[in-house]
Amino acid sequence: MSGLNAPISCDLLVRADAVVTQDAERRVLDDAAVAVRDGVVVEVGGRSGMEARYDPGQRLDLSGKMLLPGLVNAHTHLPMTLLRGFADDLPLMEWLEKHIWPVEFQLTEELLAVGARLGCAELIRTGCTAFLNGYLREYVTGQVVADCGLRAVLGEGFFSFPSPMFPSAEDCWKTVRDLDARFADNPRLRTAITPHAAFTVSPDHLAASFELAVELGVPWQIHLAESPSETAMCLEKYGKRPVELLHDSDLLGGRTTLHHCVDVTPDEIAILAETGTNVVHNPASNFKLCSGVAPVQAMLDAGVTVGLGTDGASSNNQLNMFRDMGLAALAGKVRADDASAMNAQAVLDMATLGSAKCLGWPELGRIEAGFPADIIALDLGSPNLMPVFNHVSHAVYAATGMEVCMTMVAGQVLYLYGNFRTMDIQSLKTEAGEAAKWVLAAAGK
Repeated sequence: MSGLNAPISCDLLVRADAVVTQDAERRVLDDAAVAVRDGVVVEVGGRSGMEARYDPGQRLDLSGKMLLPGLVNAHTHLPMTLLRGFADDLPLMEWLEKHIWPVEFQLTEELLAVGARLGCAELIRTGCTAFLNGYLREYVTGQVVADCGLRAVLGEGFFSFPSPMFPSAEDCWKTVRDLDARFADNPRLRTAITPHAAFTVSPDHLAASFELAVELGVPWQIHLAESPSETAMCLEKYGKRPVELLHDSDLLGGRTTLHHCVDVTPDEIAILAETGTNVVHNPASNFKLCSGVAPVQAMLDAGVTVGLGTDGASSNNQLNMFRDMGLAALAGKVRADDASAMNAQAVLDMATLGSAKCLGWPELGRIEAGFPADIIALDLGSPNLMPVFNHVSHAVYAATGMEVCMTMVAGQVLYLYGNFRTMDIQSLKTEAGEAAKWVLAAAGK
């Protein structure tokens, strides 16, 4: 009979003052512990019971800390860290056409790798464990992610007009297939189909790319209704608003993730809800480019799945999901003219469970038995997190991201108390300095 009470083996037992689980009941457990085996959470429960029940290969004592699921960045362009602060205080189209595109189309693989490493370091430091990317030469970002330990869904961006990467949209298809095959054996890397926008990709190419997404069984993501100027361009070119254009082409649904959706009407929100289409809110980027404030509470009320993203570091200047959580909550109240709108729990849901659905990776965004051990810790000893009345409130309204003291993916600790375990930050600092010189030269400055 004594064997029945023998301790259960696990790889890691993490102790903390509190665990914000984000499970179906949204439980927050005080004085708790998490057991991890083979990169998966085995159990979450009270510390004393867990310590008696488990025999871990390693213990991690995070007393004075609270655990959260790793945040999920549902929209970014990782290597654009190289253009952080390069072209600020400009409207969207001028920013893109006159400053960003002329430089980024000259980027080499080596520079893209530096930008991707910078992005991964920032995500790890600020508690993000997975992201949905859209950029060029995505195999470069994929290799960086594979090396540093994060999770990513990689999307090779394309236009209908010729670009330095592809003479035509169809030329992207082979690259996408190769990308999907290249990382097929890596459980932390997946792919998505990534047309740039409805005003830069023709309806025929949108439809063809969607067919490819269905064939490969991957998400289909696109910038949509980002600003009134985009809507005006779609109306001029096609006589339809962006959401209407995609709906009429049968491109909305659970496979589809739309980035921004700032300029949408109540009727369009109803269409997004009816079709089960996913939307990603990017408050910092939308504000900086003066695109507007998305009606996110209205989307949530209608039943739309909404995730949260930073967009690229050149239109946000940060890849810090904690900042975007705070902005989403505050701006959402003003947009809805209701102080109870976009409450802390709803916003944390967006940054975890909602974003996970936008990635097509719904098992992410929670600390629960049977789900991936992607976990972060915040130091409750930070002055701005004292005292504690509500852990979820602190995560959304009080935390800055700099309180993150531990980041773990699939049970592997990537960052702990200032130490990056999978990246050489000092070398990266030198590389970033050299990359800045290149950007200025490429821009003719």
